[in-house]
Amino acid sequence: MRNSQEIQDIQKCLELIETRLNWGPSQEWTGYDFEKLSVEIQAVTSVILSVTTLKRLWGKLTYTSMPTGTTLNTLAQFAGFKDWREFKHQIRLDQSPAAGFGVPPLNVPLKPIRTKKTYWLTALLLMLIAGCALFLFQGKTTAPVDTKAYQFSSNKIKTEGVPNSVIFNYDAAAAGTNAVFIAQSWDLRRKVAVPQQGHVYSTLYYQPGYYRAKLLVGNQIVKEHDLMISSGGWVAMIAKDGGAPLYFKKDEVLKNKVAAVNQAILSKYNVPLQPSLPALHFFNVRDMGGIRNDRFIFETTLKSDFHQGSAACQRVEVLILCKNDVINIPLSSSGCVGDLSLYAAGTKITSKSADMSKFGCDLDQWVKLRVESQNGKIRFFINGREAYSLHATPLPTAIVGVEYRFNGTGAIKDTRFLKDRQVINF
Repeated sequence: MRNSQEIQDIQKCLELIETRLNWGPSQEWTGYDFEKLSVEIQAVTSVILSVTTLKRLWGKLTYTSMPTGTTLNTLAQFAGFKDWREFKHQIRLDQSPAAGFGVPPLNVPLKPIRTKKTYWLTALLLMLIAGCALFLFQGKTTAPVDTKAYQFSSNKIKTEGVPNSVIFNYDAAAAGTNAVFIAQSWDLRRKVAVPQQGHVYSTLYYQPGYYRAKLLVGNQIVKEHDLMISSGGWVAMIAKDGGAPLYFKKDEVLKNKVAAVNQAILSKYNVPLQPSLPALHFFNVRDMGGIRNDRFIFETTLKSDFHQGSAACQRVEVLILCKNDVINIPLSSSGCVGDLSLYAAGTKITSKSADMSKFGCDLDQWVKLRVESQNGKIRFFINGREAYSLHATPLPTAIVGVEYRFNGTGAIKDTRFLKDRQVINF
């Protein structure tokens, strides 16, 4: 009985998240959408829920057990509640006779079922809440803020490497009765309320990357600055649902100019490959000497030779990280090209509407990937053959590094960026 009620609560929470995202029916979501959702959840809650976990929750993969408490709390927080207990309490109120409507029992597997009634009731409730919040905010002040009256800076505990703590120093005494927030990145939803009369806020970054930290008064940005968390060379880690990732030692991963995590290393750390594949990430974030996303050549060679059980598709994603942009290139075994997504220059291309068959390859062997961006065109090559191209003029921004996402094992070598005569080897 408890599990039946818990499943109903989880389904309701997933529906609220779908409404908030407004990405369309979850039945049409691709692997890229779940990768993006994982990033969105981490940005808002500071907790990592793996793509595998999210796919199970949304019914894309078989889920035979109930989610952990950490997963439930994270979902509730992303949906706008303090924790899972508060969410369930609110659901009980909505379903009580005094609330005026009820939600019928849902004796089905963990997969959100959206009806017109629940969709519009949820949408109406969210619009009412948003309208009240806007009214209350506008009732306070819409006067322009004198940004010169505020101070905002940050200091990293370490010059490079992760995990890395950052100490933010701020002066927001001029905020008056307005709320004060610090946003750690470009995503303003990842903001934390700080005391108006305070001066210090500390936080922890688990992943390398570029962040644009901001000090906000109400909804106005009064100060912002760049914050680069450099990797200090190659960083290999297993992302986990909540808490710190599992980091591998450099001397275990780097040998003969190859960065690799194989089955032996995973076994050493008691990381199983079945039934759930570990989310293996490689990062290399650094000063790229001014190479930008509108003119560069990127080359790398990689493989992912574990293909047993749930790893049959051997999915890999290669991300070119930029200050205000990202290029996401998918690879998979040839039989799994029907569920791929490519993202570049603000454009998303999926295999649902484009031929992405050339991104399928034999990942048991070394695969060469090359990306060329110049003259308003981005071209992608797999093993010397053009796999896709698009006409795009990305907003020029500096490239800061690369990220690789493997399911299970992975290896990388011969990675470099080129621009004219400039070559940066990783």
